[in-house]
Amino acid sequence: MMLTNTNKVVYGAGGVSSIVCALAVLILVGCGTATRSPMNPSTNEAVAMLGHGFVSKTANVNGTTLHYVRGGTGPAVILLHGFPQDWYAFHRIMLRLAERFTVVSVDLRGVGGSTATPEGYTAASMAEDIRQLARQIKLGPIYLAGEDNGGIVAYMFARLYPGEVRGVMILDVPLPGIEPWEKVKADPTLWHFGFHQTPDLPEKLIAGRQFLYFRDFFDRLALNRKAVTDADVRHYALAYATPAQLRAGLEFYRRAYPASEKFNAEERSPLSVPIVLAGGDHSVGPLNPTIADSLRDHGCEDVTVELIRNSGHWVVDEQPEIVAELIERYGSRP
Repeated sequence: MMLTNTNKVVYGAGGVSSIVCALAVLILVGCGTATRSPMNPSTNEAVAMLGHGFVSKTANVNGTTLHYVRGGTGPAVILLHGFPQDWYAFHRIMLRLAERFTVVSVDLRGVGGSTATPEGYTAASMAEDIRQLARQIKLGPIYLAGEDNGGIVAYMFARLYPGEVRGVMILDVPLPGIEPWEKVKADPTLWHFGFHQTPDLPEKLIAGRQFLYFRDFFDRLALNRKAVTDADVRHYALAYATPAQLRAGLEFYRRAYPASEKFNAEERSPLSVPIVLAGGDHSVGPLNPTIADSLRDHGCEDVTVELIRNSGHWVVDEQPEIVAELIERYGSRP
């Protein structure tokens, strides 16, 4: 999760000051008695609004149940969301993509309609979730596009299963263990990084205040705050409504980040899978040339950088037409 402050791209690392800042925000936006959260959010209305033959389904894979929304025909494109989102993160581009692709937008493990499990929140485990899903529903070689934390899973997938992916697009997220990661994680300006990694406390503070916390979260990382609407935030609040769902979203920070940092830093074997780094010009975009050079140093042979102009972190919401065009262009390649 990135933010530009006076044209400087920063990333929060955390610590005691992180918790203080988190408490301050939650007190300001979340005073009062916590409201009861719905147990199982329904996506039927959102799927129906997509039209074009989109359907909501589940599949039992890798010790859990994944929910996904599928539509269109043609080469397969799988879309992976970040935090605090679910499959709906891509609803603005799915109809357009379905004109030339089989589009599958997934609820990552534990979020929305996917089942929460005690473990399995590393990027490697989630990449295996997606691999088994793609095989079970017979998608063939896939193209992966992941925004935010979904981009971390997409890169892991390319590393672990290069023969099963046509390419990956990493949308507005730095990669743990890939420079300038050390500089990125050391910057304390965005306190949520360390806050989310704190055991147990975030769940207790956010529970019942999901809409308020998420609304602030989206606003702080956006260039255009109107891009993510209150209706969108209400949808996401329901996707993380239960304690298990909220824990699942936060466990990615606790488990996937440190494990990915170690794996990515050590992995230097040749990788021919095409990788596209696409980021907002007011967010991760300015870091992507450095990330690309580091990926090349780590054996990645085909890395392209695309700058998404007039965008903060939420590139799919802030510039959906640009993101759709990029996926069409790179996802159509064999």
